[in-house]
Amino acid sequence: MTYTITILVFLVIMFLASAIRIMNEYERAVIFRLGRIIDIKGPGLIILIPIIDKMVKIDMRTITLDVPPQDVITRDNVSIKVNAVVYFRVIDATLAVTVVENYLYATSQLAQTTLRSVCGQVELDEILSQREKINMHLQEILDRSTDPWGIKVSLVEVKQIDLPEEMKRAIAKQAEAERERRAKVIAAEGEYQAAEKLLEAASVMTKEPISLQLRYLQTLNQIAAENNSTIVFPIPIDFFKHFLKGDDK
Repeated sequence: MTYTITILVFLVIMFLASAIRIMNEYERAVIFRLGRIIDIKGPGLIILIPIIDKMVKIDMRTITLDVPPQDVITRDNVSIKVNAVVYFRVIDATLAVTVVENYLYATSQLAQTTLRSVCGQVELDEILSQREKINMHLQEILDRSTDPWGIKVSLVEVKQIDLPEEMKRAIAKQAEAERERRAKVIAAEGEYQAAEKLLEAASVMTKEPISLQLRYLQTLNQIAAENNSTIVFPIPIDFFKHFLKGDDK
């Protein structure tokens, strides 16, 4: 009798162990009964019928997928390596189980091929300067392609672009030339503005001759402040006319 009770208790424990499942808050269980989907359960405690029911667990959290470096030839025939990161999550557990065999692997492969395709359609300068536009285009294509799988792609970011060494040197020379061009343009604009101001000053001094004499005196005062050189300063004869007129009176 005791032996029989022990067997029954053991069978009950085995039944409960195979029938009871606990789903976390971020998990859902797709329940198959005799090969057909009957329900999606979770989170919390769920009970299965052993042998008859089968459960597939789906994680509903956002998944971070690292896309490995891809060899890409851009539209202007430059060979580069590009890698990216994709953020997506399952929004329909039934589709993620029944439509695609392995949604993680499928999304990874699709992200790699899409990255190569999109980067191969644009030039290198566009990839470097308009990365946000490339990211949005990648996200749009992936989201549209994975929608039948019950997956929502929320964000795609191009992480790193590896350039050949000769291309890096060419870009560095181009940047240096651009900086020199800007410096020359700024210097030329400064000379132009200074010339305009000098022209305005000459026009004012032409109307008031005494202002030219005052400018001479101011320049002499600035030079004499150094006290380290002998200065020969020419003084125009017109400067003394004002004093001679005073003596005549």
